[in-house]
Amino acid sequence: MREIVVVKDKDERNVMAAAKFIKIAGAAIRDRGRFTVALAGGSTPKSLYRLLAGAESKDKIDWAKVFFFFGDERYVPPTDPKSNFRMARETLFDPLRTPAENIFRWPTESAVAEQAAEEYEKTLRNFFTGSPRFDLVLLGVGADGHTASLFSYTEALLETSRSAVANWVEKLGEWRLTMTFRALNAAANVIFLANGDEKAPVLKEILEGAFQPKKYPAQGVKPDRGNLYWLLDDGAAGLLTD
Repeated sequence: MREIVVVKDKDERNVMAAAKFIKIAGAAIRDRGRFTVALAGGSTPKSLYRLLAGAESKDKIDWAKVFFFFGDERYVPPTDPKSNFRMARETLFDPLRTPAENIFRWPTESAVAEQAAEEYEKTLRNFFTGSPRFDLVLLGVGADGHTASLFSYTEALLETSRSAVANWVEKLGEWRLTMTFRALNAAANVIFLANGDEKAPVLKEILEGAFQPKKYPAQGVKPDRGNLYWLLDDGAAGLLTD
């Protein structure tokens, strides 16, 4: 099931995203005793994480039963300003006083990026006792159509057997660590967050254009047995016709 929801601005989008997060978490904890979520990095989800950790939301989830993973990571130390983990720690984990054993970050201290990806693959398999199936995956989308660290025409787009890989991104001149379509599309729920006029052209192509996942990797996220939500503000949805 795919649902596109358009709201006035980023604040309204965050309120809706927080409500969905809380609802999905509550159902997972009620049904299975835990809630597993893969967080998005970058700037887009910061305000959502602050909202979830704030006074109006934090008491609506049994956070002791929430287990955090990351859809992707920059190959930098966890203290680096570019680190997705650091951003989540500052905006979500520290305010909630999340136990270390509930947080599963990419081991970016590894000597090479591929080793970090292999270790994270093992972590996922050990936690889920096999291939991961997250209750929720949060994702952003770049103005070029990438999501997580699945960039256009990169090797990671072709991976079908692994859940976590190191991905060389030529246009950035750097390694990224990312979950693959295999892991993302196994999720029970995926929420894309996007805001701003600058995202409108690529969202028009992703949501209404021809299917070109090598060019627009976000198109490749299509949960096999789950729900796909696009939460957009007016600016990001400005060119959509439906």
